[in-house]
Amino acid sequence: MTNQAVPPHPPIASALPRPASVAIDDRLHTLDILRGFALFGMILVHFHQKMRIEVTGLEDLIAWGVWVLVEQKAWGIFAFLFGVGFAVLLRRLETRKAPVVAIYLRRLAALALFGVIAKVAFGFNILLAYAGWGLILLVIRHWSTPALLGTTVVAASAHPVAAELTALYAWWTHGTPSPPLSDPLRQAAEAAAQHADYLTLLSARWALFIGELPHGWRDLLPDTNLALFCLGLLAVRHGILDQPRHHRRVILGCMLFGAVAWASHWLLLRDVPELPVPGTAGPLSDGLGLLLEQWFCLTYIGAVVLLLAYRPVWIRRLRMFGSAGRMALTNYMLQVAVLDALASAYGWKLRLRPGAYVLAAVLLFGVEAALSSAWLSRFRLGPLEWLWRTVTYGRRQPLNRVGLQQKHP
Repeated sequence: MTNQAVPPHPPIASALPRPASVAIDDRLHTLDILRGFALFGMILVHFHQKMRIEVTGLEDLIAWGVWVLVEQKAWGIFAFLFGVGFAVLLRRLETRKAPVVAIYLRRLAALALFGVIAKVAFGFNILLAYAGWGLILLVIRHWSTPALLGTTVVAASAHPVAAELTALYAWWTHGTPSPPLSDPLRQAAEAAAQHADYLTLLSARWALFIGELPHGWRDLLPDTNLALFCLGLLAVRHGILDQPRHHRRVILGCMLFGAVAWASHWLLLRDVPELPVPGTAGPLSDGLGLLLEQWFCLTYIGAVVLLLAYRPVWIRRLRMFGSAGRMALTNYMLQVAVLDALASAYGWKLRLRPGAYVLAAVLLFGVEAALSSAWLSRFRLGPLEWLWRTVTYGRRQPLNRVGLQQKHP
């Protein structure tokens, strides 16, 4: 294992021209800004899901807009960017001839630990899923582009196709599809969140965590996390994020696909009539995974990438998103802790109208961005990013920006 510290992440763009490194710097700023948008979107969605008061009339359009335009899409952006980050790390390790497998597995193990904390302590589970499917990315990283695209299709459609076939089989054999074994545990965790005893809630969430561990063949099927990871890997491999202006047609094609999939779901597939076979309408409304409305995240990603490529002045205008995005792991763990305390009975059991929770989401994200900017003015990395990177490389990484500048002028 190399003893070199990881090269520092470049600061938010300055107004001075940057010659040879401009593409790489702009790519890093773009990724940070996208992460910031994803963080804000997830805050908004979690307020919507956990603290919404049902209303009627004009204000209900806000809740409808969050549901249609943000829910699932923010998570999709985050998953794509995790795929990009893993691919960039793998590329750097292989270029430096570092021990890829050992370093990468330590990185995933640390992420899994963060994921267990987020799931058991606060009830949020995406980090654990990322760590699990990140293992597959290690195996398939050298596959050809057609093979990775095929993997993307298989990963996106595996669960809907399995659900469809299971429903058809149950109908053919005059049976009924059995509900997931974790459903009673999930209901118990939701009930525990309505009581003020946090230890009871923690116990219920731990039982749910154990109950959701893979116990059948369907639990081992790939999902859209792996699909988005593959797309992130391909974006890095083909330099799409390094030189977006040279890949404009590819980006526009992905944006068009995302918009078509989203429109197909909401305008056509969502109204698929109930079929004689129970349980088959749901997978069909998702286009068997190929026309998921979540693919609209590709439209958002492409729009931001092209905006920053053709109008670099927006890097400065969106610097609050970039600051928050540079500390994405720290901010994610911070926001899930705050959101759980706000929503659960052991905390404030807060309930808000749509207009109020939009303002609350803006406020919470603004606090995150301000804290991130203040922290990064002194330190190279966010606190959890520093810990994650230290575990990844098995060596304490430099943290203090002033000390680093003195040591490496």
